[in-house]
Amino acid sequence: MARIAFAGLGVMGWPMARHLSAAGHELRLFNRTREKAERFAAAYGGKPCTSAAQAADGADALITCVGDDADVRQVTVGAEGGFQSLADGALFIDHSTVSASLARVLAAENPRLLCVDAPVSGGQAGAESGQLAVMCGGSGEAVDAARPLIAAYGRRIVRIGPAGHGQLAKMANQIAIAGVVQGLSESLHFAMKAGLDTEALLDAIGKGAAQSWQMDNRAKTMVEGRFDFGFAVDLMRKDLGLVLEEARAVGASLPVAALVDQFYADVQKLGGARDDTSSLIRRLA
Repeated sequence: MARIAFAGLGVMGWPMARHLSAAGHELRLFNRTREKAERFAAAYGGKPCTSAAQAADGADALITCVGDDADVRQVTVGAEGGFQSLADGALFIDHSTVSASLARVLAAENPRLLCVDAPVSGGQAGAESGQLAVMCGGSGEAVDAARPLIAAYGRRIVRIGPAGHGQLAKMANQIAIAGVVQGLSESLHFAMKAGLDTEALLDAIGKGAAQSWQMDNRAKTMVEGRFDFGFAVDLMRKDLGLVLEEARAVGASLPVAALVDQFYADVQKLGGARDDTSSLIRRLA
């Protein structure tokens, strides 16, 4: 069993850490809101720490699941970041969705550590059930070292390539999701305007070529106008911003992703910033 410093007990990080604790790992917890770390420790064990550096002192691994590039820098190379106290040869696994350039820089500038950028797909439900898909960037040695820990909450763990490639794979994932959610939104909007029985419609098309995870898990709640779960619009716009920045850098043309990003901006203006991404259908009403 490993001694793990875990930073970031949010919607995704909390259940990940819970699975690690259930697997018998020793957790040292850091969260910007200390009360949350204390609440986790009271429920599932672990030691709340005042900084990522304190949490990483003597740890075999530092696992982070935070918001953006600035947050990752703060908990790794910041003044009280975990890299200040991680021992040589220790493992760093970042489950945040951030820029590929940051993942590459952290790995290149800290060769003494085994660095893995490992964003996930599957949402809060996947984290809760321990069924996440995990896209890994890093050396083969680093990813192999990370697998036994990630297996506590990851159903599918795939090494995509070297450092940064996990983040690039997550961008490809978000591009695909954006197009699917927009297509599903238009399909359901059309069906309701045309007076179709949406339950019968979904029964008819839900196992054919139109089937998707979004249809299986979000279509009924989209029809009902319920968007109080899952991955928030604000976070999707953050991710699509990373996508479009990387696309400009590599010369990729992403007209649909760029358009859907603006559609999500419309949803934000409608007050849906914290709604689930399936709320894209709201702007069609």
